[in-house]
Amino acid sequence: MDNMHAMSRPSVSLFAILTGMWWVMMVAMMVPSAAPAILLYGQVYRARTELAGRPPTGAFLAGYLASWLAFAVTASTTQLLLQKASIASPMTMALQSKTAAAGLLIAAGAYQLSPLKNACLGKCRAPASFLAAHYLPGRSGAFRMGLLHGAFCIGCCWMLTALLLVGGVMNIAWIAAITLIVAAEKILQVGHWIARFAGVAFIVWGTVLLTS
Repeated sequence: MDNMHAMSRPSVSLFAILTGMWWVMMVAMMVPSAAPAILLYGQVYRARTELAGRPPTGAFLAGYLASWLAFAVTASTTQLLLQKASIASPMTMALQSKTAAAGLLIAAGAYQLSPLKNACLGKCRAPASFLAAHYLPGRSGAFRMGLLHGAFCIGCCWMLTALLLVGGVMNIAWIAAITLIVAAEKILQVGHWIARFAGVAFIVWGTVLLTS
């Protein structure tokens, strides 16, 4: 029994480290583009309530971060399973199979062009409409709104973040490139077109990689 506990400790520690790593990356990549919604919530709160004191913006942010923590748990679990199956490298944290990388690129490209992606991106790009439709009072309401906004954000960006497995989870240049695509989609006026262009580019890239 003691030997089993000793063997499980490294696995638990590795899972915790990977989850923390994914969460920190997601916070760094997503919070800047979510800032308009977080700041606008404070203004909406002041307009809708007569209560004194500061708006519970921290609760809204905590809900948003909790959504991405759930995603980080899923991502780290997936990564460990891929490493166990020798599909991903534990050193580079990237897919070792060209076929797997090509398949992920094509899948990400197809998702970029899907109605679900478009619907979630629309929620992320219109924080005023989101708050008007889903406003809930109090700290618990703020947390639940942050949780929901985070869920829409995950629906918008989860396949883009999965592409970190193509370039390497620790590849700073690749992380920066994905972050720029995420920010451009959500903030720029032509964000919907950027999402579609990126989708076509991923499909072409994956197809070339698969056939080369």
